[in-house]
Amino acid sequence: MITRRNLLSAAAVGLPALSLLGTRRARAEVREIRILEDGGISSKAWEAGYVEPFTKKTGIKVKQLSPNSLGKLRAMVDAGQTDVVLSTGMGSVTMLQAQRLGLIEPIDWAAVDPAPIYPEAKTEYGLGHQYFSAVMAWRAGMKEPKSWADFFDAKAFPGKRVLIDSPAYALTFAVLATGVPVNKLYPLDVDAGFRKIREFKNNISVWAASVPQGPQLLRDNEVQYGICYASRVVGDSALGMTWAGGRLDVGYACIVKNSSPEDRAAAYKLMHEMTLPENEAKYATIHTILGGAVDIERYLPNDQLSKFANSKQNKEVQWLENSQWWADNGEAVNKEWQQFKLSR
Repeated sequence: MITRRNLLSAAAVGLPALSLLGTRRARAEVREIRILEDGGISSKAWEAGYVEPFTKKTGIKVKQLSPNSLGKLRAMVDAGQTDVVLSTGMGSVTMLQAQRLGLIEPIDWAAVDPAPIYPEAKTEYGLGHQYFSAVMAWRAGMKEPKSWADFFDAKAFPGKRVLIDSPAYALTFAVLATGVPVNKLYPLDVDAGFRKIREFKNNISVWAASVPQGPQLLRDNEVQYGICYASRVVGDSALGMTWAGGRLDVGYACIVKNSSPEDRAAAYKLMHEMTLPENEAKYATIHTILGGAVDIERYLPNDQLSKFANSKQNKEVQWLENSQWWADNGEAVNKEWQQFKLSR
């Protein structure tokens, strides 16, 4: 309560007489927070899984803004933004880049008070709330590859290929195709990856520049095999896929630099909701993506578990991306990749 004594005390220590009143009003008037997220189907899943229970408990609304690119975040922070509190869906490498650029702030995990989540979902700067994978896929009826060596064997598995136009995807799978085991993948033998892709380049018809492109080319029979994001092909009767050897990564929610203390306090409550398995299950009914809740499988039908990248049965046959290696070496590898694209 603001009383005459409070105001006189503030004046006595040299504070403006209305500063205490202004601070209390500001805290009382947090009625909405703003976040960056993926847009599209993700927005609907966010609303059902996390925003609705958060707003029901706190009365605070959430305004979702998209897209959520690193460039957009950097421009906002450089301009002195104070309105957006949370940037979501950052891949693990992007999060490290944002951290190094000073675009995000450490998380107060005591304030979040998370439900049990996987270790990689709880980092100093990020809450892992989206597990996603890149996997090998093919048109239904094609001979099914069992390994990356099979995928890169056009004689035994004839057909055109679509690969993701990114060294983080193309080179890692190419190195695995040479017989390197997953536990020896890093530090990545970049030269070996480029050699394998050059040997195989006549079988690569398209380098996909967007997430939907690869799966659509497979459906249209423009290509017969591809590296695709799992959420775009899983459960599609026209396509086959395997989780074995898939590249598993985590999308993180991060506190944006210069956001207000009041907004951060509200965001931590939203982040708490994002760790609850019952909320993750609601999200997953709309978007085939799970977060880091350890107990999520108790809230999902057993016949649906095969659809999710980090269900226990799928997580154990994949490998988790080494984001630190890419954060340290990605710039140099990307320069080499651009030169490779000019020559191919």
